[in-house]
This record gives sequence, C-alpha cells and structure tokens, in this order.
Amino acid sequence: MGLIGAHVSIAGGIENAPNRGTLINANSIQIFTANQNQWFPKEPQKENYLKFKELMNLETPKLSVSHASYLLNMGSPDEKKLKMSRSAFLKELDRCDNLGINYVVFHPGSHMKTDETMCLKRIAESLNYCIENRPDLNVKILIENTAGQGTNVGYKFEHLKTILDNVDKNEKIGVCFDTQHGFASGFDIRTKKGWDSTFDEFDKIIGINNLKVFHVNDSKKECGSRVDRHASIGKGLLTLETFWCLVNDERFENLPMILETPDPTIYESEIELLKQLKGSKKP
Repeated sequence: MGLIGAHVSIAGGIENAPNRGTLINANSIQIFTANQNQWFPKEPQKENYLKFKELMNLETPKLSVSHASYLLNMGSPDEKKLKMSRSAFLKELDRCDNLGINYVVFHPGSHMKTDETMCLKRIAESLNYCIENRPDLNVKILIENTAGQGTNVGYKFEHLKTILDNVDKNEKIGVCFDTQHGFASGFDIRTKKGWDSTFDEFDKIIGINNLKVFHVNDSKKECGSRVDRHASIGKGLLTLETFWCLVNDERFENLPMILETPDPTIYESEIELLKQLKGSKKP
C-alpha cells in the first residue's frame, strides 16, 4: 500500500507537523516549510529543524513532502517575478534539506498570455539555475500536473516532458500527479479502463518511473473543465473506483499519497477509507 497521508499544518512551529500526522494515522505528511503566501516568510530556526527531524523518526509518518509557495512562477515572462521566484525556490530547497524532507512539489508556472513553449523552457532554465546553485541538493524536486486553469502550464503530459527533457540533471527531478488536476485537465480516471489508459499514456510520454508522489483529491468540477477545485473523497465527481485503482495499482504501492481535500477534520476517516479500499473488491 502507498504511504497514505495528508497535508498538515505547521501552526505553532514546524516541529508540530509529525505529531499531527500521527493523530490522523498518516504514513506520510506534506507541509509548507514557511508561510506560502509571503515572498519573505519567517524562517524556521535551527532548533525547529532539529526537532522536526527527531520527531519524524519517532512519530507514525515515515516520509515527508513539502509544497512550495503558490506565489512562485518559475516560467514568468517578467524578469523581476522570475528572479523572485528563483530566489524563493532556492530558500525552499534549503529549508527542505535542513528538515530532511524527501520531496518538494511545485506548480510549474503560468505563461501570462505569452508563448507557452517559451514558458516551459524558462521553467526548465529555472530548475537548471536552482540545481546548479545547490550542487549538494538532497531533496528531490517534483513538478505537479495542473488543471490548466487560466494560463497555467503543466496540464498536458507533453508539458511535463518538455520541462524534464530540458533539465540537465534530470535525476534531481520527477513528477507529482494530482488526481483532481488530472481529471479537470481531461483525463477521465473514473473507471479502471480510464485509469489504465491515463497511466499508460503517462508511461509512454514521461516514463512511469518519474512519478514519485500522488496528491489525492476528489473534484468539484467536471472532466476537462480546467478548473482547480478539490473535493473531499466521495463528495465530488470522481468515483470510489478512482481511488480503488490508486491504492491497488502495484506500480504505486510504495509512493506517498497525500490528501489535500478541503476539510482537514475528516482526514483521519479519509485515510481510513483509502486503506480499506486496498485489497477490497472493486466498488
């Protein structure tokens, strides 16, 4: 079974996150390493880093993921915003390595009504810049597929491949697949047939070995809507068969599967539901 978990709060200190994972029976957690809505957030202190790593060895979650700031646009056509995004991402990478985090997920970016191909190449250039400036980087960088809302890129597998192909040290990067984003971008994963077709295509275009993390979300919006709106499991337009396919797909049995659904108060029951689907009869 995958390492089923959820995005948890760092309120009161980043070191509180591992225990919050334990309280919901999570086998993995995702966090923001700092305030995701600020360009210059307050940085954790050395004691916060040490305590987080200590508790990750003691609490139930055994793997940690960071989600980079929503402010970043690593493909921005605006030089100032691009420079700010790269600088902020370098600080994110530093925080992740100080915390011993396994993966950092980021939204690839937006072309802002300019050339899409150039945006994808700028994203790859941004990754090259960051990796070159952090040669001893330990955390693995994951590009998240998007719903394709607005001018966001990353909603086609070909977009992700273009980025991967243009990163010099692409062993440092991989992909995070968000079920809601995939559905909203046009992949009908409501049935096993649709699930298999989607990941056969992923394997053909990107390579299944590049898939490292799942974001597990139901969808408030229909297939192909290109609208990013998450729903709690079983309360959206995806099916239980979708999530049955996820937890029973042997290719993904050791991957983190992170809930980002709207109601954290039911994360424990959602995690239990996903665990119960493992090995059960198809819904």
